[in-house]
Amino acid sequence: MGLEKQKILTRNILTDDAIHNAMTVHAAVGGSTNLVLHIPAIAHAAGLRRPTVHDWTRINRSVPRLVDVLPNGPKHYATVQVFLAGGVPEMMLHLRDAGLLKLDALTVTGKPLGENLLWWETSERRKRLREKLYSLDGIDPDNVIMTPEKARARGLTSTITFLRGNLAPEGALVKSTAIAPQLVGADGVYQHEGPARVFTTEDAAIKAVKAGEVVAGDVMVLIGIGPGSGMPETYQITSALKYVKDGQRIALITDGRFSGVSTGACIGHVSPEAWAGGPIGRVRDGDRIRLIVDTRSLEGTVDVISLSDTELAARTRNPHLMPDPRVPTDTRLWAALQNASGGSWGGCVFDADRISHLLELGLQAEAQAR
Repeated sequence: MGLEKQKILTRNILTDDAIHNAMTVHAAVGGSTNLVLHIPAIAHAAGLRRPTVHDWTRINRSVPRLVDVLPNGPKHYATVQVFLAGGVPEMMLHLRDAGLLKLDALTVTGKPLGENLLWWETSERRKRLREKLYSLDGIDPDNVIMTPEKARARGLTSTITFLRGNLAPEGALVKSTAIAPQLVGADGVYQHEGPARVFTTEDAAIKAVKAGEVVAGDVMVLIGIGPGSGMPETYQITSALKYVKDGQRIALITDGRFSGVSTGACIGHVSPEAWAGGPIGRVRDGDRIRLIVDTRSLEGTVDVISLSDTELAARTRNPHLMPDPRVPTDTRLWAALQNASGGSWGGCVFDADRISHLLELGLQAEAQAR
């Protein structure tokens, strides 16, 4: 009611600066990989430019992780303890001091972000919450949400690394803090090379893991579970790998998404997905795959190295990739439309202008063929 009275509209709050601030906070807290879907979708709905994989990489390079919270560690404080330590406004104080926020961005208080943070800094609420964390749990709030200097000294590193390569020409990502530290070199680089084990359903992948058919050094390639099949969360397989002997030495590549508690070198959001004709859908068992994840520059690659890019492009889709009969028609239609609108890195949205343009081109091509 207050916003309406002040004639402040959603479009006044959802701006490019607001999107920048959201991505900055995501990097500072080490947030879920799912946000790379949500933020572009929000930007599209607001009529803004959708951030690309390059934007995510740039922001994650410039923003230090400041929060020690599950599942990233190192102490693994609970979410409620982060809230009591000051939550989002507390980490924003540190980001403000580091010059990383757009402080003129209007907020739902009717005031710009900078004014809100000035209030928070001296508020009774902030003092009360932080005192409660210490009295209840004996935890210093400054050990939960830290300054950049303290976070760096405690060994906190950025959570997500963004990848490209001949298997992910439009992008992919990995929660690099989930990779076993002993597998990361002194230079901050994780490297893995091994034969592909291709699966077209999560159930088949889990059965193979339980049967001991996937061994250390293998690269599991789980295809056909991206937007084309509704993009279900692939938590089960990432969880299963956590309890397998030498599971940390088994890599996973998928065109699907997974939970923020994934363990190991789990590479997701590979785009284009298999059902959109992406190269990940052409991988066969035994193909040699190399993964490189630079946890410092937050870049890396995911490539098939046993054949050339030309040979990979000439291949047909893996014959075992079959439509899931459980996927309803409306989901198949949604998948086709969102793929035309930019796919998973575009936020899985409907871009009416883009869809209309492609339909018009298709109709013209069909007419010419007659």
